[in-house]
Amino acid sequence: MADEFKNIMDVNIREILNKPYLTEKEVSRITQRALPTLRGDRFNRRGIPYYRVAGRSIRYKAEDVVAFMEGCRISFDGETP
Repeated sequence: MADEFKNIMDVNIREILNKPYLTEKEVSRITQRALPTLRGDRFNRRGIPYYRVAGRSIRYKAEDVVAFMEGCRISFDGETP
């Protein structure tokens, strides 16, 4: 059952990442960061770069989300990120 859930989550996230621009809810799902955290990061001008579209809509470039996650990688034993 757990493997089945993992496979479903994998497919859904891959589908989401195939889109060029993501909503804050999609980014929250991918990064496991709460919506208030993403909003606070934007307010404090840190975190993942974003676009403001039509005044209020927020979009994140999928490449920027992946780069942010890769930048959070912690490596051991001299591994390079």
